[in-house]
Amino acid sequence: MRPLNQALPGALTELLRTAPLSHGKVAFAWRATVGAAMERVTTVRLVGDRLVVDASTPEWRREVARSSALILSRMQTLLGADAIASIAVNAPTDGRRTGQ
Repeated sequence: MRPLNQALPGALTELLRTAPLSHGKVAFAWRATVGAAMERVTTVRLVGDRLVVDASTPEWRREVARSSALILSRMQTLLGADAIASIAVNAPTDGRRTGQ
């Protein structure tokens, strides 16, 4: 018998992959992938198969861009390899958080 902390990631992945692709599913996968701190300073939306990330500041844009390969891999694991093909990262020029 496997401990719950070892079984939960696999169960979560399976549940996410079988649910229809929606904004809520993408937002949940984003938070699970990047954590609460980065989730608070970003908004995400799926445009076709591209994940568009709006960061609250240019500094957060750089952090997301720097980690985008790892983030993409983890999002594809959670949502399925075909759900997201790439990530585009934006930041407002005046440092204010953008809307969805």
